[in-house]
Amino acid sequence: MDTVTFGWTATESDRAAAIRNYGLAPTAAGRPPALRQEDSAGALTNLVTLAARLCAVPFSVVNIITEDQQVQIAAWGVDPGVCSREDSMCAKVFLSGQTTVVPDASRDVRFADNPFVTGEIAAVRFYASVPLATASGFVLGSLCIFSDGPASPTAEQIGMLEVLAHQVVEVLELQHRTLQLSEALAELERSNAMLGEFAGRVSHDLRIPLTTMLGYVELAEDDPDIPPGHPAVEYLEFIGGGGRRMLKTLEDVLQYSRVDGALHREQVSLLAVTEMAARDLGVDLGPSSGIFCDDAELLADPVQLRVLLQNLMANSLNYRSPERDLHVAVSASAGERGVTVSVADNGVGISPADRNRAVEPLVRLNRAGDGPGTGLGLATCRRIAHAHLGELEIRDSPGGGATISVLFSRDL
Repeated sequence: MDTVTFGWTATESDRAAAIRNYGLAPTAAGRPPALRQEDSAGALTNLVTLAARLCAVPFSVVNIITEDQQVQIAAWGVDPGVCSREDSMCAKVFLSGQTTVVPDASRDVRFADNPFVTGEIAAVRFYASVPLATASGFVLGSLCIFSDGPASPTAEQIGMLEVLAHQVVEVLELQHRTLQLSEALAELERSNAMLGEFAGRVSHDLRIPLTTMLGYVELAEDDPDIPPGHPAVEYLEFIGGGGRRMLKTLEDVLQYSRVDGALHREQVSLLAVTEMAARDLGVDLGPSSGIFCDDAELLADPVQLRVLLQNLMANSLNYRSPERDLHVAVSASAGERGVTVSVADNGVGISPADRNRAVEPLVRLNRAGDGPGTGLGLATCRRIAHAHLGELEIRDSPGGGATISVLFSRDL
């Protein structure tokens, strides 16, 4: 069956799918659905209460009309319930695209024999309803007010009832977006788990033959039967260098795939984590390395923070300027949303035109003088920022170089 709704055409199967997507289908036990957010349920209760009091009637409900049922998801003056679509008064008019006002339902041919009017279920006399139409053209049901006695709301009151119906739709849209977000997060978690599992398996399967190959290369390099200057020495250097770069790429891919998993946040010392990250790079903080850190406390996953700092400091070491001694400053600043960690260096910097590309995975800028890399460092840092509900920002350092800032949100 086709139905015309506010200028759009929709089939009943389309409407059924929309109702499921909005989380408004009745439960298996035939009871009204429980809204995902308590705030949504409270908002709907407030709206039906306001509708009844505004129009001076004892009853008000939000009805969702499915293929075969009427489902009341909020009510004032009665308990929410479920009945057949055939018995529903709203089901007869909700697809009309217009507000319906009936002073006496027992005298209206559309409703005179309805069980809600005859006394079989209720004895409705005054009845009014406003369709609940979404922006995409689906009419989910109606906001309905009624009375078992006479009532005569003014045109202004009916106009306010229509405004309240729009507000009901806004609450239902919030429910819809909440469900979409929950589904997207579940899919993201599943995808991340699969990505981590796949990357770990591939990394493991490739690391073993690579490390074996590099072991034989090292043995060959120490072989006294291969004299200096022999062509084999150069070949071994090429093989060893390529193998070590591939091994580093595997490690970076595995590290990248594991970010965005479950966070284990705790209060950590920026200085302590920075010192550990620097040792991972084979350097110490201070004048000998040119890397300095101000201490601060922040709420973060310590493992992911260490990975982030290691990647950012490695970039500062890798892209240092040949014109001046390296200077890297690691600092933190607290704001309304959380703590922002910054790593500022005086290296070659990143031009504004290259900044969007620089944070994409496996993208290298390939500038003259740049050292080796896999193109995953900043991409991993951005994923760590997103996992902490923050952002990564690249800007110029005063006097030259790049400053990378990452917000660690306090609200997760």
